[in-house]
Amino acid sequence: MSTFPRRFEILLVPEHVEDRGGASVEDSAVRSAVVEATGRTGATGYPRYEGHGLAADIDPETRTVEALLVDGRELDYGLTALIRHATG
Repeated sequence: MSTFPRRFEILLVPEHVEDRGGASVEDSAVRSAVVEATGRTGATGYPRYEGHGLAADIDPETRTVEALLVDGRELDYGLTALIRHATG
């Protein structure tokens, strides 16, 4: 049995930006939130993480967001979700 991270940070970033002005993808995020494992499995079969208005099914092995709700709604077109291990 493998152990999954208890929390991730989800970054919502524009899929296409002409010029970031030298900013990193992470610095270009329009929203970010730390989500924590709920102990439940989402509809996709992956662990469910929630926090700060975001609910996500995340494959912790590949660090892929398999499903995401933002304030109870699907992610807007033109945005993509990236994750990284939360600090702290």
